[in-house]
Amino acid sequence: MIKTEEYPVTEGIRFRSIPDTRFKTLRIAVNFMLPLEKETAAAHALLPFLLSRASREYPDFTRLNERLSELYGAAIHADVRKLGEAQVLSVAVAGLADRYALEGESISAELSHLLCSILFDPPLVDGLFPEDGFEQEKRQTIEMIDSDFNDKRTFARLRCEELMCDREAFGINRYGSREDVTALRREEMTKVWERVLRTARIEIMALGDCDPVPIYDSFLNAFKKLDRTPVPELHTEIIKEVAKPREFTDTMEVAQSKLVLGLRAGAAVPQDAVASTKLMSAVLGGTPSSKLFLNVREKLSLCYYCASRYDWNKGIVLIESGVETENIDRAKTEILGQLDEIRAGNVTEEELLAAKLSICNSYRTVGDYLGGLENWYVSQAFCEKIQSPEEAAEEISSVTMEQVVQAANRVVLDTVYRMVGKEEAAE
Repeated sequence: MIKTEEYPVTEGIRFRSIPDTRFKTLRIAVNFMLPLEKETAAAHALLPFLLSRASREYPDFTRLNERLSELYGAAIHADVRKLGEAQVLSVAVAGLADRYALEGESISAELSHLLCSILFDPPLVDGLFPEDGFEQEKRQTIEMIDSDFNDKRTFARLRCEELMCDREAFGINRYGSREDVTALRREEMTKVWERVLRTARIEIMALGDCDPVPIYDSFLNAFKKLDRTPVPELHTEIIKEVAKPREFTDTMEVAQSKLVLGLRAGAAVPQDAVASTKLMSAVLGGTPSSKLFLNVREKLSLCYYCASRYDWNKGIVLIESGVETENIDRAKTEILGQLDEIRAGNVTEEELLAAKLSICNSYRTVGDYLGGLENWYVSQAFCEKIQSPEEAAEEISSVTMEQVVQAANRVVLDTVYRMVGKEEAAE
């Protein structure tokens, strides 16, 4: 079992070492966590990609890549995600483990220095980020928003989230809106960068085969120079009751209609019922042996795909399916019927065991690459107790049939979203 260690930095910042000598590589990741708000989502989303382009020490893309090549082909990664109703901005660097360096260099120290230079000392000109990089990252962010729209399965899920949580921060796109990204001005990004460094809750991780001490020292010294006023504790609104389900339909150019059901799970971090709700979602539609797959998809042939996913930081369950338009209402009835089966306790020991094995196997593969290991620990940022994958597997294995039934009875339908083709809608 991997043993993690925490080192003190300053208020609102946590440094975590996750050593694993199975790897010949290391990864250093910095995750900035801020409230997800419409007014700031677009600017925040642009920032990690803008920062990862260069630093004052390596002031353009070419010079930075030359330095990465010198460090045995190291790589920089940027990302944006939602964690409950927090927007998480990530910048990470990955490279060779120290013990494989040909000249005995401390790659971990060099990479932490490089990452600090990117985050704390960007190549500002007259106080502004370079215009060419700013415009390029705007275009690429818009392209990422468009790619989500063009993938209709992804878009249907995001659209259901938006409609279901239209009065909650969770309904905001992780990149902000296309219009807000387009309207961004270069002049505001310097203030955004300064505010993020000063106020964000920050999770720093050193993963893989590396010495965490020089990495920790680099960030400790960098943050000592800042006047930190971190944001108050980040909060996610958890809604458990629904007065009446709402239904929405979009008409679009699609060959295959989509049906997404949004449900309130009645359980979210840090409640004890999270594990049983995870297992309930897997029994319902999380595995090839689940009720939705075997009955709605295979036996009744109502869906091309039909799966359930549980967001345990927000406390919602989304059931996604691709269907023929004429089968949408019947598919909805059958999907909810399978949930009723679990509520009534009509789950076999074989179904329960298969779901447990599936979840536990997925946990065992978390540590197969360092990016997955980082995601695992970041996803638990708001948990009272941080679990290793092995500990989480033990907890899932201990969930009883009765707890699964209780979890199913807490779930309530909130939103029904349909995406149908124009010809079918006209009929």
